[in-house]
Amino acid sequence: MPDATPAPANRYQEKFGSPSGRAATKVIDHLDDYVRAFIGKSPFVVMASANAQGQCDASPKGGYPGFVKVLDERHLLLPDVRGNKLFQSYENIDGNAQVGLVFFIPGIDTTARVNGTAQVVDDEDLKARGISMEVFDPDDNAALQQGLLIEVQEAYPHCTRALKFSRLWDTDVIDTNRTTPPVTR
Repeated sequence: MPDATPAPANRYQEKFGSPSGRAATKVIDHLDDYVRAFIGKSPFVVMASANAQGQCDASPKGGYPGFVKVLDERHLLLPDVRGNKLFQSYENIDGNAQVGLVFFIPGIDTTARVNGTAQVVDDEDLKARGISMEVFDPDDNAALQQGLLIEVQEAYPHCTRALKFSRLWDTDVIDTNRTTPPVTR
């Protein structure tokens, strides 16, 4: 019986081994039902971008669960709520449309990852699509400004290991950090 493990795709797989089982087949070119549902329940995403020179930025985005809109199996719409006005991600996207997104649901160790290309859309396009600002406890500066239309190139659920290793959702760790902050400003 032939081995079902794919041949190594890069030097790291040659050195450490190729993925097998579900890991070898989980990356797909569209949003499957699970990832779509996960995004619909997620109140938090970290978006990575890089400029044309490869300098990177990672930007947290948050709102009501499902604030990132699934338009179809190949497109997401991420509304931009006015923030610090640095616009690093938008500047990056102007020179390099590639983005990576990691979606989180509090208390759930699995994440969903999406990679693709983004284009900036203005607030009129968002309004025409029925997209509104959906955040908890907006402050006086909160307003819908623009957004990103993301075309999906890769999407997949990501395993629990990193969040388990970090104990990110461990309530004892959270309580300790609230009582005695590990860092202060």
